[in-house]
Amino acid sequence: MGMLMAKKHIGEECVICEQAKRKGIHLYTSFICTDCENDLVSTDTSNPKYKHFLKQLKKITNPEIFS
Repeated sequence: MGMLMAKKHIGEECVICEQAKRKGIHLYTSFICTDCENDLVSTDTSNPKYKHFLKQLKKITNPEIFS
């Protein structure tokens, strides 16, 4: 229980930069911080940093829907 409280206080781990941040968006079961989100949308696809973003985004899994 204490660990859960500490996690909420610090924030969530960003799937791209792997740092705990407080502000961002949720994509399926993953969290992307605001800083990485802004970098991602403003980075040109020919930039080597863009390949890093793609590599990190591949960690995001689509949750299965059970009926």
